[in-house]
Amino acid sequence: MESAIASASLALVPLKSRRVSSNFSSSSISALGSNLPCRKSRVLVRRPRVLVTRASVATDTEQETFTKTAVIRIGTRGSPLALAQAHETRDKLIKSHPELAEEGAIQIVIIKTTGDKILSQPLADIGGKGLFTKEIDEALLNAEIDIAVHSMKDVPTYLPDKIILPCNLPREDVRDAFICLTASSLAELPKGSTIGTASLRRKSQLLNRYPTLNVLENFRGNVQTRLRKLNEGVVQATLLALAGLKRLNMTEHVTSVLSIEDMLPAVAQGAIGIACRNDDEKMINYLASLNHEDTRLAVACERAFLEKLEGSCRTPIAGYAQRNADGNCIFKALVASPNGTQVLETSREGPYAYEDMVKMGVDAGEELLSRAGPGFFSREREEWSDFGSLSSQSPILLRLILCAEL
Repeated sequence: MESAIASASLALVPLKSRRVSSNFSSSSISALGSNLPCRKSRVLVRRPRVLVTRASVATDTEQETFTKTAVIRIGTRGSPLALAQAHETRDKLIKSHPELAEEGAIQIVIIKTTGDKILSQPLADIGGKGLFTKEIDEALLNAEIDIAVHSMKDVPTYLPDKIILPCNLPREDVRDAFICLTASSLAELPKGSTIGTASLRRKSQLLNRYPTLNVLENFRGNVQTRLRKLNEGVVQATLLALAGLKRLNMTEHVTSVLSIEDMLPAVAQGAIGIACRNDDEKMINYLASLNHEDTRLAVACERAFLEKLEGSCRTPIAGYAQRNADGNCIFKALVASPNGTQVLETSREGPYAYEDMVKMGVDAGEELLSRAGPGFFSREREEWSDFGSLSSQSPILLRLILCAEL
């Protein structure tokens, strides 16, 4: 009898997660993080033995048991960009913990999410919380994976109970890229040209500056799909996050890069977050060695702003926090009407420290809510009629509709 279980240091395993709906309740905790000191000390980890999943093979005379599983199972979506981010996480883990370079030590588990399954409809029509994270969270809670790698702008501001997000990798370039086969910039596009983007944030800022252009809103799919549609002439140009193109080594497609002043990024754009269970000290220690504190604080500031707006905001949102030459935090934020006729902006400056930066985000949100007034947001709900009824949707879903973009 011959039996074998193949393994490799990088294994891709599709996973269909089970439902754990009871964990997605009003008791969920804020995903902004807490003001905990970043663990910068060396983490001592004993050389791991190979953990086991038992696979039994019965014969007439005996039952042989073969074992093989990973020390760390990384859960991720299956898109090329999501896999690139999972590979980046794997590589950083191995660099910080050489024992994880052993064969079979790290396994990448592919999980299909609701947002991946339904591409023919606008995000607002799909329904449900956490369109790009829910199934991954369920797998994490079921202990089917050990850590989950997310694009931070896909993560709701509240996490399910028992899940924490203690780690952000160093942030990539936050700017948006203009991609076009016929013009070198947005300003050179002829009147009536169509730009493909599923992002209301991009649409509103684009139309505010270039009202003679058109926007194809349900322009969804991964980077490769959108570039194919551009080449087929479905649109004349598109806008994509430069961070994703860099991680995919596809920057040769970039025509030009938009400045922060021309296109303020989405909250947490370019940031990768890694989640684990709150009682898994082993994973918490692993992730502590990867955390980039400047990125964690910037993301906390931006998400505090977003969280403040969620109670009543049904409109495009953008926010970006960065360290200036003096070492302080500069935070810029805006809300806008989807058609770009109104854009409300604000900014803050203060110490680059957790409590100060979260306060800046909250203050900026309160200011824009006050300046806009309730009538502003009721007008935005009317403008959303083309996206389907939103009356039954949750604030978390609306955050995802507004900001889930590439």
